Amino acid sequence: MINETFAVKGDLTIVVKDSATGEIKDQRELKNLVVTSGKTYIASRMAAASAAVMGWIGVGTSSTAPAVGDTALGTEVARVATTVSGGTPSTNTVTYVSTFPAGTGTGALVEAGIFNSNTSGTMLSRTTFAVVNKGAADEMTITWTITVG
Repeated sequence: MINETFAVKGDLTIVVKDSATGEIKDQRELKNLVVTSGKTYIASRMAAASAAVMGWIGVGTSSTAPAVGDTALGTEVARVATTVSGGTPSTNTVTYVSTFPAGTGTGALVEAGIFNSNTSGTMLSRTTFAVVNKGAADEMTITWTITVG
């Protein structure tokens, strides 16, 4: 009997630092939920569908717990483009990095998600977390690794 499990998971790190001094003000390591639309997206890419690549991370202020049916953040306040710092087929991982510069995505942030568009689009995954306070002079970097295994 063959027993095979296919799972998609995400791990992310959030680092907030003072953009003037470079001093780290907050650092977190978190897990996320890969939502149904994200799993559908992965399957569509395997079928050579023409869905746009995941390329944006958004942050918001809604503490509503992630659910598999989520398609958007609860209350998005900013979304920035990512760079793919590593796509390693041999380890089944892709790492996205987004930096929210001073003045972008400020406030008491408690949620984040990965998307394939700079507005709307398909959500791959979503997480919520204890408040990360990003001031107007702060820079925040989110590094998000998705693993298929």
